[in-house]
Amino acid sequence: MVGSNRHSVLRQKAGFNRIFYSVTLGFALSVVVIVLAIIAVLVVGAWPSLKEFGWGFLTTARWNPAAEIFGSLGPILGTVVCSLIAILVAVPLSFGVAMTMVFLAPSWFKRPLILTIELLAGVPSIIYGIWGMLILVPFLEMNLYPFLADHLGQFALLKPIFGGPPSGSSLLTAGLVLAVMILPFISSIMREVFEATPNMLREASYGLGATTTEVLWKVVLPYSRIGVVGGIMLGLGRALGETMAVTFVIGNAHRMPYSLLSPGTSISASLANEFNEATGELYITSLIALGLILYVISLVVLGLSRLMLNRLTRDPSRQGN
Repeated sequence: MVGSNRHSVLRQKAGFNRIFYSVTLGFALSVVVIVLAIIAVLVVGAWPSLKEFGWGFLTTARWNPAAEIFGSLGPILGTVVCSLIAILVAVPLSFGVAMTMVFLAPSWFKRPLILTIELLAGVPSIIYGIWGMLILVPFLEMNLYPFLADHLGQFALLKPIFGGPPSGSSLLTAGLVLAVMILPFISSIMREVFEATPNMLREASYGLGATTTEVLWKVVLPYSRIGVVGGIMLGLGRALGETMAVTFVIGNAHRMPYSLLSPGTSISASLANEFNEATGELYITSLIALGLILYVISLVVLGLSRLMLNRLTRDPSRQGN
């Protein structure tokens, strides 16, 4: 009797396990189905435009709805450039903030600093856009950008970066606003992975006579490199898809920018500005094609980040272990 009851309980548990496995597998497959469905909808919606313009849609910057001529090079370039500026500015700042919170800040200052960073992460993007439009754009246009254009834009090598008449609403301004937006995300992740470094490793380094700088660069950073790369990629993904804040400060000019100080546009800003007012099949499908391109760029960035993390995970020497 006891054996029979035990066998019945085991069969019941096995049934529950199969149900649990099937449900969780269904959840996992649903994510794949959703991703493929989004791609399919975007491809079908963008197909008339892609068929009409072919590869020229990716290689030309002319955007003329009246003449039904569309090219995506300007928005693509604006999206990539603004995101790269944001990463180049935000990563060093985030590293400094995280290092201060973990190693240098006294206890009475550490908690308020953490709360401030978390508060920045919770600010809506439209607030960043309004701040950039009302405060940052006039300040940069009147003070910093004329200096850069007059002193650096005259050199041949720097003219593509700082040349031409400067505008406060520009790619550089959009990149700076994005840097402020992604800074709390990257710095918070860096702080968490820095604090996850075993105290035994840090104390052993201090015991051998290492300074705080040496402990950070030779112990903490190699140990937490995977988390640091993951945080940077998370910030890059946020920067690529940001819409409202960029729309307020980028200038929304559908053309090839002559420098970082000139107005431009991004894919997300173009969609936000024009989708509701688009008329005609080619116009609408061209905007959908922009959405498809942004989706592909995001997938490529996530794929590359996953590849980098996998290489770091498989190679112990690159982790510092």
